[in-house]
Amino acid sequence: MARRPLPRILSSGSASITRSREIARTAADSATDVLHPLITVVRGLRLLAVAGRRRWVATPKERRGPKLLLGAACVLLVALVPYGPILALVTVMGAAAWMGRERTPVRTGPDDAETARLRSLYEALVPYFSTPDDPDPLFAHGGDWGKAFDGYAFDADGRLTRLRISYPAYFTDGEPTARARIEQLLHTKSGRGREYHFGWDEEANRLVLTVLDPLPTTIAAQRFVTVPGETVLGFTDPDAVSRTVPVRDGDVTLDASPVVWRTGGRSTEPHLLAVGHPGGGTTTLIRSIALQALRDGDVIVVDGSGTGEYGALAGRGGVLAVESGLGGTLATLEWAAHETERRLIAANRARQSGHPVPDDIRRPLWILLDRPGALGHLAAADGRPDPLELLRIPLRHGRAAQVTVVLAEQFDALDTLTETVRTHTRARAVLGPASREQIEAVLAAEPHTTPPPGVPAGRGYVRLGAGPVLRLQVPATPDPYDDATSDAHRQAVLDLLPDRHPPMETAPTREPADEGPATEQVPVAVEAAARAAEAVPVEAVVGEARQSGPLAKAQPAGAEG
Repeated sequence: MARRPLPRILSSGSASITRSREIARTAADSATDVLHPLITVVRGLRLLAVAGRRRWVATPKERRGPKLLLGAACVLLVALVPYGPILALVTVMGAAAWMGRERTPVRTGPDDAETARLRSLYEALVPYFSTPDDPDPLFAHGGDWGKAFDGYAFDADGRLTRLRISYPAYFTDGEPTARARIEQLLHTKSGRGREYHFGWDEEANRLVLTVLDPLPTTIAAQRFVTVPGETVLGFTDPDAVSRTVPVRDGDVTLDASPVVWRTGGRSTEPHLLAVGHPGGGTTTLIRSIALQALRDGDVIVVDGSGTGEYGALAGRGGVLAVESGLGGTLATLEWAAHETERRLIAANRARQSGHPVPDDIRRPLWILLDRPGALGHLAAADGRPDPLELLRIPLRHGRAAQVTVVLAEQFDALDTLTETVRTHTRARAVLGPASREQIEAVLAAEPHTTPPPGVPAGRGYVRLGAGPVLRLQVPATPDPYDDATSDAHRQAVLDLLPDRHPPMETAPTREPADEGPATEQVPVAVEAAARAAEAVPVEAVVGEARQSGPLAKAQPAGAEG
């Protein structure tokens, strides 16, 4: 049967119908644009009416009468005030326009790209958080990732910044190896080049991954708000410590979270060991500690590398010696050992007689050694004692004698450290790029963050005693005599340096044949004092309770002063 053609009015009218729809849609859009303010006000009035009705329903019945009376009084007052009704109408229309404005819709869930990233991360965790014997696995291939990820956040670029993971109770979260595998996987899947913090809650079977902000590197050396016996090693995350100090960052003053190291008679971590690779910032840490120690103490500096990084300290007030040669280092450290014994004996006698401890005993003495392993090799080749062996007395009894030892060494020379140094340096710091294994070997604990591949100088981790491992950024304290130092940082360090010693007649000096450069000279007075100390028992020397003469009086003739 042949199909009959449609009537002409139906076949030829589709174009006119489409054109009529476009005209009607254009007219509606134009009317909407013209009436948009009126629509906004009407929408706002409706929202105000709904809010008013809710408040009226929520009001107890015994309070409705006073509210009605108050409303009637307000209406009467508005009617009696000149231009009151007009002002009231303008106020209501303004409030309605504000309430009825178009708001940006709030996103309640992740978009497609973020959902794909979360699902990929969920699938990657399935082999680690599931077992074949689990009847109702939380992690399963093709499962619901929303049950395992109950909290997440992304940045503007769509990268994960925070994730809270619920894992099954049978996961061995108490084993460091199992936790390290999960942390490595999350670090890889969430994006490299950033530093992540992992918070394990073993009781609730939850893991919180957080992307950490970089620590500030623009804070320079300055006078920190501390009490005697406190040293600011650097700055860390705000939620890691419960204290802040005001610091200058360029032209602004802000509150930073410091890592405060307490020394003295009541300190549980009286000595510090800093380890790092070349350029990691250990020398910067030593220089920063020296500037803070000179506020109320005396400083001895041993530069094992011999690069002259501490030339700005030579001849300054409170700096007893700056040594880089083997002979001067041995004499200086031997004097420091005798001085520690003298302080112990004088303090003991003062307590037994009921007198206060003399001021010269209470004044802190800081022994700062940078790369002493290099001098140890020279001493072994020359048949002399290792300089670290002379630190046994200051390390063991320095806390009671107000003597603090700070050592900085590189990873390749850790085997040269003596057992005494390893035992008594309970404050540890690792600066510069380092693997998790290297950090754990020094700090005796793994950090809860992923070490970034590239870090600035002075950036690392610190652990004081048995406390937690904290991120650390040492204040910028460069050598002021270095040409590469900026003017602002150079001036900041120079402002902290004490004045130089007044000119005085120095003891005669001689040039040893075994020391480095020909221009370096060793004080004869210091070596003579050391030989005399070897010949006479220490008890006889310190029995008189006389204070040892400062080493600054025996500075070499070629030193700055």
